[in-house]
Amino acid sequence: MIFETILSQMPYLVHGLSVAIALLVCLLSLGLVLGLLLSVAEVYGHWTLRIPCTVFERIFRGIPAIVLLLLFYYGVTDFIEMGSFMAAVLALGLRSAAYQSQIFRGAFLSVPQGQMMAARAMGMNKFQAIRDIVLPQALRMSIGPWTNEFSSELKATSLAYVIGVVELTRQAKYIISNTQGNILIVFAVVALMYFIVNRAGNWALYRLENRLALPGFEHRGDA
Repeated sequence: MIFETILSQMPYLVHGLSVAIALLVCLLSLGLVLGLLLSVAEVYGHWTLRIPCTVFERIFRGIPAIVLLLLFYYGVTDFIEMGSFMAAVLALGLRSAAYQSQIFRGAFLSVPQGQMMAARAMGMNKFQAIRDIVLPQALRMSIGPWTNEFSSELKATSLAYVIGVVELTRQAKYIISNTQGNILIVFAVVALMYFIVNRAGNWALYRLENRLALPGFEHRGDA
């Protein structure tokens, strides 16, 4: 009986999963762009840029994700009109940017400083040296650590249900309410769906990392 119920409700779970994936893509994209800018400013910027970037990073890494969601949905929306999905993108995306900035910061610092000096000696300005010499290497080396951010933010999307985003977790709660029970089975299916997406995403990132690996440099083996 329960399995028939799960099968009949599967389209709703799949829709909830699609919303969660859309949220994940949006917040990771926002985090990627801002995280790169923050890391460049922290590593290569003037102190007037480094200080506010560091403050931003410390604040958004120090506040729990669920508190950020509530602050953005019930606080920011008092001044700027936005739906629950956009509030979740901003809250989790800015949090992701803070974490991603440290991933990219470590990757930038791992590139030998002599390469920047050589690029400047060849006539490149600082921007050109970062863009053409340092950034491609830093991005390649950040893929491994970035898999952890992917997994972390995928799981964080489940928190968006507290502000009304109808993603996978909220769909599961609706099913449990409608069927008056079956909590264990429903959430077991939800857990399996999250696990599959997480493994698929990590597998793709591992493949990308191995494909871009350079001979003689340490890289992850096939997962």
